[in-house]
Amino acid sequence: MSVFSAPPTPTYAEADARTRTAKLVSDLLSPGHLVIALLLVVGWSSTDGPAGLGWGLLAAVFCGFVPLGIIHAGVRRGTLTDKHVRVRSQRVMPLSAGLVSVLAGLSLLAVLGAPGDVSAVVIAMLTGLISVLAVTFWWQVSVHSAVAAGTVTVLLLCHGWRMLPLAALVVVVGWSRLVLKAHTVVQLVCGAALGGVSCLFFQVAR
Repeated sequence: MSVFSAPPTPTYAEADARTRTAKLVSDLLSPGHLVIALLLVVGWSSTDGPAGLGWGLLAAVFCGFVPLGIIHAGVRRGTLTDKHVRVRSQRVMPLSAGLVSVLAGLSLLAVLGAPGDVSAVVIAMLTGLISVLAVTFWWQVSVHSAVAAGTVTVLLLCHGWRMLPLAALVVVVGWSRLVLKAHTVVQLVCGAALGGVSCLFFQVAR
């Protein structure tokens, strides 16, 4: 069986218009950014006010900002090739460190008595992270697609069918990763399925 190897992503200066657009989408809608945005939205709606936003921000520190910091530190040290960690063998360390951070955040939220929806999102994220990490040991799955699908799933469960148009987010993110040759179609579809199913735990944990 051949081993998938994503090529280096061109810089914005090197890329043509289509690739630049894909790179911009991939950067703006990266897993870390979507996680932070989702927690802020769910946090706000959990109390309909600034207090909920504070809970969402606290969760985002452990689930979004700390994992992003770990990746950026790895890139600066040279242990990771890029901020999207395109090399599968390099993903285990940041995913494992992120798992520890999410567990710490979940524990703190439980001790402080966070709103149920905020804690439920973190539990769903923890489920997805464990699933992605398990797969990563033997295969490369799209974390971009997993988080995009998980984000849409949680918003659908929170706010109903009016959130369905956001499903286009999964398609747009997948398109960007394909254009950049970061993943195959199968890796994108499996990532989306993994993220969507994992975030069904949000409903169970609410």
